[in-house]
Amino acid sequence: MPSSHTPSDASSNSTDTMLLDNKPLTDRAVYQTPFYYQFLIGVLKPLYRLQVWRRSHKRDNYQQEVAQRFGKQYPPRPAITGHSNKGVIWCHAVSLGETNTVAPLLDALLASGYQIWLTNTTQTGFARGASRFADAIAQNRMSHSYVPVDTPDVIETFLTHVQPIAALFVETELWANILTKLAEHQIPSILVNGRLSASSFKSYQKIGAVSTSMMKNLALIIAQDSDSAKRFRQLGADSAQIRVAGSLKWVINTPKIDVEAIDSDNLAVDAKDASVQIPSKKNALAKALAIAGRPVWVAASTHNGEEETALSLHQQILSQLSLANTLLIIVPRHPERFDEVAALIEKTGLTMARRSLDEAINADTQVYLADSMGEMMTWYTLANVALVGGSLVDIGGHNPVEPASVATPIIMGRYTQSCQSVVDKLAEVGALYQPNNQFYRPMTINSSNECAKSTVNYQYGTDSTDDIALICQQLEVWLSDLPLATHAGQAGETITVQQQAVLTRQLAMIEDVIEQYFPQNLGQEIL
Repeated sequence: MPSSHTPSDASSNSTDTMLLDNKPLTDRAVYQTPFYYQFLIGVLKPLYRLQVWRRSHKRDNYQQEVAQRFGKQYPPRPAITGHSNKGVIWCHAVSLGETNTVAPLLDALLASGYQIWLTNTTQTGFARGASRFADAIAQNRMSHSYVPVDTPDVIETFLTHVQPIAALFVETELWANILTKLAEHQIPSILVNGRLSASSFKSYQKIGAVSTSMMKNLALIIAQDSDSAKRFRQLGADSAQIRVAGSLKWVINTPKIDVEAIDSDNLAVDAKDASVQIPSKKNALAKALAIAGRPVWVAASTHNGEEETALSLHQQILSQLSLANTLLIIVPRHPERFDEVAALIEKTGLTMARRSLDEAINADTQVYLADSMGEMMTWYTLANVALVGGSLVDIGGHNPVEPASVATPIIMGRYTQSCQSVVDKLAEVGALYQPNNQFYRPMTINSSNECAKSTVNYQYGTDSTDDIALICQQLEVWLSDLPLATHAGQAGETITVQQQAVLTRQLAMIEDVIEQYFPQNLGQEIL
């Protein structure tokens, strides 16, 4: 890999550099991938090629995808420009969620003078990476491709082309052959925002030798929480390899509200002005959409099965005389389901308006289908309460920090394994309700809500074990007492601001490892 910052060059000049486990770089062992794994990957490679064909052959970029996954052709490396260029960092993010999570970290690395090569596994992740980093890609500061298949020859081709000085893997996506090849080339591999749920841990345990090789070949594991750190150790990682730094999910990287997409002429405030308080933004949006004075809740990033639940909840809400004018906004996670969800709403008999058809919300509108892209933060800002999807069905839960950042209280179902530490912290301050979450501390203020609370408790019972009944109870409590909901939302906003330091911590840990491998690169131009 001919480059002034290749691993071979770096290691020859850094024999006295001490890594996290106090071993010189030249003494670090490479843990080979078990033979049976390599054999299995070789057998499955043609089947994977067939899977890619079945999924993507009708797409315009099919040939590009195949070429990139199987090491035939890649886009050019990022251009080397400026005097603070520090080298290319490869970052792999599986899909949309991981891409969104790592985006602020990649922004920070770009601002620090690094170049980025971003890879994705899924089509949705690739599309998100292309749109989120369109400017950096256009400026040749970032290159973007699908991830190479996990076979040694393809990985070798990829690494020879990219010539990374480090590789970042987001949350749990690890491939044994990739990590072995990186270790052979003395390229530090870092798991950022590392998360290992109990179920994932059991799956990794079933391939113990493979898991151990992956853990040993990682230079650093930046875990979200102590439970994940413990599980990584049990799989074979050394304690010296692991740091606990919190979750990057706390870092918001999207515009807080897209005011131009609503009706900027009718807004009373400029929502891009950070000095404008969130309550003013909520009020301005409500006026722009002609729903001022109406309770509003959003069911966001919903999946199949969750819209039915949200509509059922809404019908129960509307049956309460004091909440009969409540508006539900539904935002499906995947655009290909927009028409399906529209048909579902029509079957309920509820009055609907669709965003994609520019249909206005009037006094009779009961459900607003936000079938648009890039406006999620607008709906979170507008809502008095947010039900975050991917949590009523076993998806793992989408990021609750987005509504928390705009002071909107949150409700989630039981399936939050993808963001449990964040859920628990928000629950502790009363900003997020999850049925049977032991950390939840309800927000209390002097309010006129006691009557509504008593009515709800009488209807469902305080000892209910039905998740949906408990969710309906909390939804009614917050929608019946908007000052209480506002107070809960502000608690979430406060803790979100406090947690922003996680980005600085993870960035510092990454740069520390790179400095130990390539001390001559930091602050210097790479020729």
